[in-house]
Amino acid sequence: MKRFLPGLLLTLTLALAAGARGAEPYKPGDVFEPFTTKDQHEQSYTFTPGVRTVIVSFAMGSGKDANQYLEKQPANFLASHQAVFIANIHGMPGIGRMFALPKMKKYPHRILLADDEHFLDRYPSRKDHLTVFTLDPQGRIDSINFIDPARAMPSIFAAKR
Repeated sequence: MKRFLPGLLLTLTLALAAGARGAEPYKPGDVFEPFTTKDQHEQSYTFTPGVRTVIVSFAMGSGKDANQYLEKQPANFLASHQAVFIANIHGMPGIGRMFALPKMKKYPHRILLADDEHFLDRYPSRKDHLTVFTLDPQGRIDSINFIDPARAMPSIFAAKR
């Protein structure tokens, strides 16, 4: 029994760790979990209920398309729509960061950076699309949509609340 106990403990520990990281993807009805991250200006941001729209870019192409739309809007556009924009930069190579991060700093809108390996684990995604979460005032997910940012960015903000 003494020989099996260390192995059993290790197995249980690994299973619990995998379970914590392997949380189910968000779905309507779930509470959108608070998070803290930095923006493109290295300023800390903590998500709290009150945000009604969370827009997530998982890839450089969809992020560029979203930024092209957002940079044409007033600087307070996202805040005035109770929205945040998150860009996945985890895995971006150092050479890419040398060019991408300074460019992001030129945008008038705030870009929250997902730079942790597991930050976006629960966020569903679709290739070449943005993931758009619509939240109720308490932070519960009303809907999750996948939009083509080159064609449908204005539709995110067209709905009346």
